[in-house]
Amino acid sequence: MLSLSHVTKIYGKGKKRRLAVDDFSLDINVPIFGFLGQNGAGKTTIIKMITGLLATTSGKITIDGVASSDAASKQNMGFMPETPYFYELMTGIEFLRFCEQLFPGAARGDEFLGGLLKKAGIYEARDYEVRTYSKGMRQRLGFAQALVNDPSYLFLDEPLDGLDPIGRHDLKTSMLELAKEGKKVFLNTHILYDVEEVCDEVGVIHEGKLLYAGPVKDFCAGRPLEERFVETVKEYEKKIQSHPEFRERSHEIPRSARNDDKKA
Repeated sequence: MLSLSHVTKIYGKGKKRRLAVDDFSLDINVPIFGFLGQNGAGKTTIIKMITGLLATTSGKITIDGVASSDAASKQNMGFMPETPYFYELMTGIEFLRFCEQLFPGAARGDEFLGGLLKKAGIYEARDYEVRTYSKGMRQRLGFAQALVNDPSYLFLDEPLDGLDPIGRHDLKTSMLELAKEGKKVFLNTHILYDVEEVCDEVGVIHEGKLLYAGPVKDFCAGRPLEERFVETVKEYEKKIQSHPEFRERSHEIPRSARNDDKKA
């Protein structure tokens, strides 16, 4: 299970301090979970804190009871960033071999890596240099590299961005297959249709705050997801407009975060 407890993230110092994630608490234990929010809502910051690419200002994140920043947790997670970067002169299969070496003891050979490229739909391009890949092919390669260590937890940040309809279908099918294998998939997206189609539960994030977490069907209650998402965000904004002090309170730096900042 993935658990976030009172997680806060502040960027900058002094007058430039900005509260990006606000006292965020959530337990996730479903096959596919979707973080849903507008651009700048805090989705990427949260996933980067989970994977250890960013430190929390305060709060705790654990995977199966172990800190997510611990080496044992990282060994068991795969991550696809929003904009994957590659070594352009490597071929697709060479890049996966390189990524595999980052996980001691995880080497499974070219047959396994080739299977990942097939799962991602770019096996035929395995011997082409990455610099010849289209944006969609790069997204597929980014998906494949997140699986080189055969992780139990997979974190995907906007994985379907830039894919054509067939590519989107293929990757969503792969996510569902991975979930059937017992892996936990965490999907960051602002595309509502993707969440509605593949996710068991959803977390609605706005201005770094969690507005809803639970089953997609319960959230929609028979209505379109887009309609419910817009309604939820607007209700929050209306509450803030009616009670300006609520925004000030909600964006106040938590005491624990202030104390941690002083220690740093």
